[in-house]
Order: sequence, then structure tokens, then C-alpha cells
Amino acid sequence: MDMLKVSAVRAFADNYIWLIHSPRDAKKVVAVDPGDAHPVEQEIARKGLDLAGILITHRHADHVGGVAALARDRGIPVFGPAADNVPTAVQPLREGDTAAFDALGLRFDVLDVPGHTLGHIAYVGHGSLFCGDTLFSAGCGRLFEGTPEQMTRSLAKLASLPDDTQVYCGHEYTISNLAFALAVEPHNEQSVAYLEECRARRTRGEATVPSTMRRERNVNPFLRCDRQSVKQAAEAKAGRRLQNHVEVFAVIRQWKDGFTG
Repeated sequence: MDMLKVSAVRAFADNYIWLIHSPRDAKKVVAVDPGDAHPVEQEIARKGLDLAGILITHRHADHVGGVAALARDRGIPVFGPAADNVPTAVQPLREGDTAAFDALGLRFDVLDVPGHTLGHIAYVGHGSLFCGDTLFSAGCGRLFEGTPEQMTRSLAKLASLPDDTQVYCGHEYTISNLAFALAVEPHNEQSVAYLEECRARRTRGEATVPSTMRRERNVNPFLRCDRQSVKQAAEAKAGRRLQNHVEVFAVIRQWKDGFTG
């Protein structure tokens, strides 16, 4: 299967709005989580693109703030989570549904991934994952609404995707996430090498994402709560024995919330 062509539009301090190019006509694109219409309109005009649809993962303003303006005069399909109170009209989706742009040759399966918000969804298709703020490279989203149990299940669902799945997340957080990952697993050689690679990319002004699911399973502590090294670090932080993966996750998520590097 040919890899999707996906380009990044930067917004705010560290957001990525993803433009998925149609395999049938690369000038036609679907925008993922356009929190700001202006940079999308600029990119479309600059490259002569045609916005043909929108995908929304969750309701936070930095992911939906530009949707109404972009969709208003275009009459394009807007897909979003059925259970997340998105402040704009969407075709509501939940796990088991499909976001289909048949004329573009694009179809994405929907996964429910509560944790960051209760109604958060992710889109999987064409060897790619668009996961909003559930999974980041070397990290995961804060639990604004969900429980550690919910987020653990959501991340396990994503971690079960094939190794070569391209992971498109919503923010450029990789370097700070890796600093924390190395506080949890200081001897993880893959994390050390990845941090060096990401620093070089950022020096060149390049994005550190997409990642791959193989890489995330090797470096992301939130996907490694079953590893003895992560469990031992969490127990040392908590000062007690932890009984299961959810307890390990809860400790390292709380640790990350207050982590300053």
C-alpha cells in the first residue's frame, strides 16, 4: 500500500493541522483538527490546493476553532466525535463507523479513545493514525476528563496497530516528552538516540512527527507500563508497590504533569 501524502500546517505555539492529500488528486486535501482557519487558507492558496473535507478528533478550541470558517462557503463534509460536544455541526462518528471520502479515495476507521476528553476519537486508514491529543510521540495527553483506566485502554488500542503505522499527533511535544521518558527509563538507548535525532530536526526547523507505532512502543513510557523498568521507576516515585499497569500509568501520568525536565 502506498503511503499517504500528508503535509503539516503549523498553528499557535505548537499545534499541527494535518492536510491529507487525496491519492487520486493530490491537490484535493482533507484537514485534520484545524484549530485556526488562517494558516490553512494561506497554505491552500500558496500551493493551489482544494479543501475537500475536515476530520475532528475532539472538541478543544485549538483543534476546532477554524472549522466553521473553513467549512462555511465550501459545503464540504465535516466528521467529528459523536460524544464530545463539538461546537460546530459534524457528521457524528464513534468506534465502528467510517469517515469516507469516496471521491478522494480516502476512508478512515474510527476508534473511541477517551481519556484526554471523554468523547475523543482517532482515525485509522491507509497505514496512518490521526490521534489528536490522545497519543503524542514519546507521550500522551493529559487526563482532562477521563480516568487512568480509560486512557490505558485507549493507548493499548492504538499500540496494537501495525509497527509501520504512521502516527500523526496534534502537537510538537516530542523533545520535552523524551526528556521525561528518559527520567523514567534513563538507560533506554532508543530514547537517547531518538532525542538526538529530534534535536537535530528541530534545529533544522523540521517537525519530529510523524512517528511510527514501532518507535512509540520502544520509547513511549505510557505504552510501556508493562515493562519492569517503567514499573520500577513508577514504584520508586510512588514509594509503594503498584499492582497493575493502570496503577503504573496513573503514577507516571501524574509525574509527567509536574515534570519540569
